[in-house]
Amino acid sequence: MAFDELTMELQKFTYCHLKSPPSVEQQHLTDDDIHPINTQHITIDIDVKTDQNESPIAALTNECDDLSKRSPKSLSKQTSSLKNIPVAFSFVLYAVGVSFLAVVISLTWYYMNWTFGLPALALALLAVFLTKPGWRWFYIAVATSKRDLTKLDKKNLTIADVFQKNTAKHPDKIAIVSETQTWTFRNLSEFSNQVANVFLTHGYKKSDVVGVMLGNCPEYVGIWLGLSKIGVITALINTNLRGQSLLHSITVAKCTAIIYGETFAQVVDDISKKIPSNIAFYQINDDLNTPVKSPSTNLTSLLKTAATEQISVPVERGFHHDKLLYIYTSGTTGLPKAAVISHSRYIFIAAGIHYTLGFKQNDIFYTPLPLYHTAGGIMSMGQALLFGCTVAIRRKFSASGYFVDCFKYNATVGQYIGEMARYILATPLSENDRKHKVRMVFGNGLRPQIWPRFTERFNITKVGEFYGATEGNANIMNHDNTIGAIGFVSRILPHIYPISIIRADPDTGEPIRGPNGLCQLCKPQEPGVFIGKIVPGNPAREFLGYVDENASAKKVVCDVFKKGDMAFISGDLLVSDEKGYLYFIDRTGDTFRWKGENVSTGEVESQLSTLVGYRDTIVYGVTIPNTEGRAGMAAIYDPERQLDLDSFTMELKKVLPVYARPQFLRFLTKIDLTGTFKLRKIDLQKEGYDPNIINDPLYYQTCTGKYEPISKEIYGMICRNELKF
Repeated sequence: MAFDELTMELQKFTYCHLKSPPSVEQQHLTDDDIHPINTQHITIDIDVKTDQNESPIAALTNECDDLSKRSPKSLSKQTSSLKNIPVAFSFVLYAVGVSFLAVVISLTWYYMNWTFGLPALALALLAVFLTKPGWRWFYIAVATSKRDLTKLDKKNLTIADVFQKNTAKHPDKIAIVSETQTWTFRNLSEFSNQVANVFLTHGYKKSDVVGVMLGNCPEYVGIWLGLSKIGVITALINTNLRGQSLLHSITVAKCTAIIYGETFAQVVDDISKKIPSNIAFYQINDDLNTPVKSPSTNLTSLLKTAATEQISVPVERGFHHDKLLYIYTSGTTGLPKAAVISHSRYIFIAAGIHYTLGFKQNDIFYTPLPLYHTAGGIMSMGQALLFGCTVAIRRKFSASGYFVDCFKYNATVGQYIGEMARYILATPLSENDRKHKVRMVFGNGLRPQIWPRFTERFNITKVGEFYGATEGNANIMNHDNTIGAIGFVSRILPHIYPISIIRADPDTGEPIRGPNGLCQLCKPQEPGVFIGKIVPGNPAREFLGYVDENASAKKVVCDVFKKGDMAFISGDLLVSDEKGYLYFIDRTGDTFRWKGENVSTGEVESQLSTLVGYRDTIVYGVTIPNTEGRAGMAAIYDPERQLDLDSFTMELKKVLPVYARPQFLRFLTKIDLTGTFKLRKIDLQKEGYDPNIINDPLYYQTCTGKYEPISKEIYGMICRNELKF
């Protein structure tokens, strides 16, 4: 079994089958016999057999679930009095603990080398030697570890391989449901086969790249899944892109074809003359009779007549570590960059969150997020493809419709990202707020200021806040409901998961090195840049980077803690507390310095957003001629100008220090969001506070603390340094 699958299955080891050799008497026991386990030694047996229709990832879980349903009466015979039960029970617990340690140490040593394995081994030995019977159990753990790990050896699995096993297991179970469609696993499998057959006959082969620009629908998943069956890489293009950004996304991925929905026909046509002539166009329509403009090919009609069976002719199949998808970064700081997602990384991401948060096979997931990003396309959709769950999708996010949909689809797990939670919280109270069955929501970007109110209003028992970049290898998870935390680093065994926070320049993100030329670890409560150690060949630690190798090189830092080692540098400022919980501070470059103080845009945005009734708020630093540092500026979405500026100013003084208060305000009449509901600030920052190029109302803070309009005359005075800030 692949390493990333194995890693996640460690979450299940404590439930594994305890097996001891049966005695002659035990071979003839009935379910009416009650007895504690009485044996010289007990081992953890993870030798799980799977049938051909069972997902290899789910095999261990199913075995454990079966055990949990069996009566304890069938496990052993009563050969001692009740007073011996605690002794037997302690032996069982000891067996579980030591064998689990053996597996963890073996994996740590093998995949993270001796520098991490040795400390783990030392601590484990100490724990063993301080308990009874010590040596005996250590011997057993070592003696059985090779056997226990044999069945978890690597298999060369692709996403399509795992999906087909789930399809064979429950073909008529619902895989994807939307506003207008309901697809079973059989439907999705047959459609993906049709896609594979069509593009195979059109000459596409392994390592070719096909771009897809399509809204959220079951066909979206079926297209890239089908292309993967013939080894084609799919570039998932952001549907919000237009013009130069769209053209860049197509060309940077070296696409040989582009598949687009009829909704985007005009968008593609607008740039068609600039697209290289070797790129083919395929249009997919909702209606078979919808005309297609030349030179595009009608993909809908081709799929209608294509075979639904798996490809019968020999093809060069994909492998576990082959490229599967290109997923583009959101573009908050420039043109989108295509991040590489392999089959193994897809499994690692989806399985990681599955086991960490305790998802179940009968869970129904609801995601209104775009399927062209990691959150919706891997974290949620991966639960269907890899674990046989049902995923409900929506073409476009609706704050008022979020929990209405959750009730409609009987969702048990909901997903959020970015500002979505704030939008939902800002909707009027409704009977649907608590009518649903959602027990858990997961995502990233739930601000601590609204976290308690969100969970209380909507009766959410658990929040799984995660952190990670699509292209990165430093992924963490808050799975214990610690408000505001995005994950943690163990303070006892910090090297088990090799991620760190290092000292860095908050403006540039460049590491601050010590006299020895190496990076320096931050102490608790000391902000720094988050990094993840790179271990090539390990899906958990490998950095696949972008299609653009130059862009990838900028995300790697060398000579981190020793000469020659490497790490992925996230560009995000994080801080840890004394318990090891991690908190997001800001993006490097988003933190600016004013009046001798560092100002975090994220912290200021959180406070302003609350003051203005959860309206969209973007904070950034702008320069003032002949003035040191950057002054704060806030762009607030208020097209109808409902905000009482005097009241806002009074409240602002109560929540922010003088240096953190915005010196400039801009009231936006329209808002520009990325596909993952992040506010795009780069253009706003470039425009600054110049009324000659900005039509939105602009204000500046006077020396009395009041905000006054910026006219062209006032702007001239600011540029001539005639006004003091």
